[in-house]
Amino acid sequence: MLRDRSLHPLSHQHQHGLALCVVVERGLTRDSSPENVAALAKKIRYSFEVELVNHFDLEERLLFPAIRGHLGEMAIVGELVADHRKLEKMVGGLRAPAELRAFTALLSAHIRREERELFEDIQGRLPREALDQLGTAFEAEAVRVCLPG
Repeated sequence: MLRDRSLHPLSHQHQHGLALCVVVERGLTRDSSPENVAALAKKIRYSFEVELVNHFDLEERLLFPAIRGHLGEMAIVGELVADHRKLEKMVGGLRAPAELRAFTALLSAHIRREERELFEDIQGRLPREALDQLGTAFEAEAVRVCLPG
């Protein structure tokens, strides 16, 4: 199913998050020296602070309350918020290749779950007016960055 236009800003941020995961995984495969691990951890922290913090805020402040208001409680929403908290805790302690891999594995699984499960579900069930209001807010507030290199 095509992604509803209202969710495009969040989906674009998801693409950036997945690209970050690929960059980190490839970087670790090429070079797992302490210097490269530190550089990759710095890249993760930068992307987290610049874009993912904004992304989590948009979801928790705008999207998830709209879902609750129109569709009621959904277990997946609580699970996704729990993922946000786990990722926030992990980002400060990225010092070893295994820690970077654990972070990218969780981030990638989280993003894919939002796209494949949550977004697929809600874009067909939220009222058009609610989606349009969310889309306007996302367009105005979503941080846009260049893909990590």
